[in-house]
Amino acid sequence: MKVMTTGNTSRADANRRRILDVALAELLRDPDASMDQIARAAGVVRRTVYGHFPSREALIGTLVDGAVESLAAAHTAGREGVDDPAEAVARSVLAIWEIADRYRLLVALAQRTVTVQGIRDRLTPVRESCAELLRRGLDDGTFSSPLPPAALAYVHEQMLFALMEAVNDGLLTAQEAGRSAAISVLNVAGVPASTATALVAKLSE
Repeated sequence: MKVMTTGNTSRADANRRRILDVALAELLRDPDASMDQIARAAGVVRRTVYGHFPSREALIGTLVDGAVESLAAAHTAGREGVDDPAEAVARSVLAIWEIADRYRLLVALAQRTVTVQGIRDRLTPVRESCAELLRRGLDDGTFSSPLPPAALAYVHEQMLFALMEAVNDGLLTAQEAGRSAAISVLNVAGVPASTATALVAKLSE
């Protein structure tokens, strides 16, 4: 049996990371980019790409996993140390949007490949964390909604997907969408429009 040395492992890891970085760039440039195109752009043979990712779907799935990890980290960082639920939600959405905007074309592509349900499944931990934050705001009166926290978190998630599509279709700029996302999420949670707009404007300064 062939034993992979530390040097070989490091090279393999570096190749994998390079393939992922190049694949993301190529797929954002051309959503129909083939594995051959990605291999050429990465400067490796096709066999190397398939050695790490058995199919194009597996490659895209791995890229989506990375995007979700980044979203989860942004969500956590955005709300960290913030006691007020409304401010925590606004900061979280603004932080998430910076990542979502970077990956919005990938998400649109993944919906054709990974399936929407697959993306939803990957986002479950983030959604559950959002629901807990919303529950706290509903309990202390910061938020007001006929929806339970889990359902409200799901609505917020779908709003973000819709705004990503709006940017992809040229209906909004990415900057407009980020602010609109934060304000809209607060509105749906029962925060008055004027209060939500003022809070997001302050946080965006």
